[in-house]
Amino acid sequence: MLATKVIIDQGIHVEGINFFTGFCVEGHTHAIRNKDRKREKRNNSLWVAEQLGIKLHIIDVIEEYKDVLLNPKHGYGANMNPCLDCKGFMVGKAREWMEENGFDFIITGEVIGQRPMSQRKQTMPIIAEESGAHDRLLRPLCAQNLPLTLPEREGWVDREAMLDFSGRSRKPQMALAEKFNFDDYAQPAGGCCFLTDAAYSIKLKDMWTHRGTRDYELDDIMMLKVGRHLRPRPNFKIIIGREDGENRFLEGYRKLFTHLRATDHNGPLALLDGSFDDDDIQLAARIVARYGQGRDAKKVDIEIKQQDREAYQISVQPMPNEEIPKTWMI
Repeated sequence: MLATKVIIDQGIHVEGINFFTGFCVEGHTHAIRNKDRKREKRNNSLWVAEQLGIKLHIIDVIEEYKDVLLNPKHGYGANMNPCLDCKGFMVGKAREWMEENGFDFIITGEVIGQRPMSQRKQTMPIIAEESGAHDRLLRPLCAQNLPLTLPEREGWVDREAMLDFSGRSRKPQMALAEKFNFDDYAQPAGGCCFLTDAAYSIKLKDMWTHRGTRDYELDDIMMLKVGRHLRPRPNFKIIIGREDGENRFLEGYRKLFTHLRATDHNGPLALLDGSFDDDDIQLAARIVARYGQGRDAKKVDIEIKQQDREAYQISVQPMPNEEIPKTWMI
């Protein structure tokens, strides 16, 4: 938002690009969970484009992004985030779009020292080089701390109007936002990428380990963000809705998975992922009963629906909470 405003104010036409990898779905969990019900649901890229009055292009890169995630040349950050490869990939895609559509250069909101992996003085040149953007990549918020770029040398932009931000603090950005009369913006130190989240990364690695393949589909990505995930045995895991919103979301996948639900007490919908026999289903039913309102009952009726057979019902004793090891929690 700030970088674009700096350039627009010089009379330059700017259009935005948002790359959809599947791992950054703003508003998705906010729309599902009760605790986030009051939070505004919006795609920040679309919202920012509207505030700035620019055109936004949303580009699906789910398939192309798989290689970035699975084989990052520069490795991962603290979790499963391939930040340096990710930034280079996106700037490279922006360069392709720029060339195809007759634009002259690329701008980003990067600031030296703001991110430990991709936004350091040593790594910024790597992004410019490996993306093929070279000196057509301009970072307006910290340009005065960096070598001259083509737009600056050619006089397309005024280097004196560029900024010299650096470091982790967002106070300079917030002051600039106030100057521009931006009183609503995304969390300055935030971000929407689930790959930077430790809990999500653990679920992703667990899925790959037990499937024996590191491939994934968009539905896999989405489901890892929702529900309570337990793996009581290596051959299967249970995804249990934690509230009504999550139950409704999981309902959309029930035809693709064996699913369980209590019929005599209010409780969650649960999906089974993996391979399992009748003994595994019995265990899963006891776990599902534990997380419903029948947790203190002697018996709970659980309906089981598998893809290859008619729905049937079993009565189980809910598993006591103390018998659910923390090691089952993913």
